[in-house]
Amino acid sequence: MCVGGEGEGDSDAALRGWDQHSVAGSLRDAAPRCDRGSYTYLLPTISIILSRRYAYIIDPYERFVLTMRSIQGALILSSVFQIVVGYFGLWRIFVRLFLSPLAAVPFVTLSALGLYYIAFPELAKCVEIGLPALVLLVIFSLYVPHSYTRRRVIFDRFALLIVVAIVWLYAFILTVAGAYRDRPPETQFSCRVDRAGLIYASPWVRVPYPFQWGGPRFHAGDVFAMMAASFASLIESTGTFIIASRFASATFIPPSVCSRGVGWQGIAILLDGIFGTANGSAASVENAGLLALTRVGSRRVIKISACFMIFFSVFAKFGAVLASIPFPLVAALYCVLFAYAASAGIGLLQFCNLNSLRNKFIIGISLFLGLSIPQYFREYETEAGFGPVHTRSRSFNDVVNVIFSSPATVAAIIAYLLDWTHLYWEPSVRRDSGWHWWEKFRYYSTDTRSEEFYSLPYGLSKYFPSL
Repeated sequence: MCVGGEGEGDSDAALRGWDQHSVAGSLRDAAPRCDRGSYTYLLPTISIILSRRYAYIIDPYERFVLTMRSIQGALILSSVFQIVVGYFGLWRIFVRLFLSPLAAVPFVTLSALGLYYIAFPELAKCVEIGLPALVLLVIFSLYVPHSYTRRRVIFDRFALLIVVAIVWLYAFILTVAGAYRDRPPETQFSCRVDRAGLIYASPWVRVPYPFQWGGPRFHAGDVFAMMAASFASLIESTGTFIIASRFASATFIPPSVCSRGVGWQGIAILLDGIFGTANGSAASVENAGLLALTRVGSRRVIKISACFMIFFSVFAKFGAVLASIPFPLVAALYCVLFAYAASAGIGLLQFCNLNSLRNKFIIGISLFLGLSIPQYFREYETEAGFGPVHTRSRSFNDVVNVIFSSPATVAAIIAYLLDWTHLYWEPSVRRDSGWHWWEKFRYYSTDTRSEEFYSLPYGLSKYFPSL
């Protein structure tokens, strides 16, 4: 799968990331957030890679290209799901009628907390780099601003950049000094800054273009698996929308704005398929956590970052330099950013009656099963090479395994079912669930602040009205 494709994939993802940044900052939910490649799409993508459809092809590069074309086709058709659900207002209706603060707590929390397996477990693969990064980020973001009040703004805004620069230089010194020369290949891959000759192999200039791998290939099984991933990423992204609105000091995101964001996210997935990035998009949880870390919620920042994405996608050599950052360093940042994002979900408990045993049970079992069920699916697949659902239908297996491998999706399903099938019709129960707190935000026009926080720039609200 990796034959000849690593450098090209990075440039494609960066260029398509420009669209995600700029569109997210202008047209989607109008919150200061961006998108990134979603881990939810990895399972169906790997399933396509491992399918026996192209096993007869001897040339590895030809097999790689055909596989990429199959992934392109699956992404293009699966994008229709979010486009339809978002633009036809189906997600608006669902959120307006069924989302209560009680049901939101588990899946908003697990939108971040459910990604724990790519945080400290990845950091531990190179402790000498990851652990100093984690400690320094906590010190620079939490302790230093309160000790140096005159420089507080600098550390509030740039603590993450300062830590990345320091630890990256430290990792470079270790690499040049030969600290990993005789270490196992896994350690070298995690710790070295010059792994796989990525910088040397990348071209100076490369302009990604649509359908660069050829025309997309469509297979029903692949499409259904990608649609399952699209459904899971929709729920995870909704949780991230709520997190971003909380940290941006905005009101609760109106259902119509949330639905609009889902529709534009479907457009982003469509562009993922057109440009052949081999992965779908979802709202960036780490970006939402960064809002809390930096205390900056500006759409202008998102647009400026989009310009950087264009630069790094076209001038691939510079993008490869950033790609050389050891992943344990990134995982250390995740430990802090995911913690901030998860705290937004926990903060929604203030709208619920925590003296209610019903509420405690729904929250507890949703969080517990939302973590344990996906963990079971991951461990089973690691040991057996396939998921717990292993029938003769590969597409059915992929659909079930993808949905139940997403912590936020599992938590949302359980919380919704319990909240809406147990005494939901009683006024006291609805009040305990926090319905009355969010009632005035269920329609865009019922709160005067909606226009301030969620209106579109350049007069676009006239063409994309919120209801």
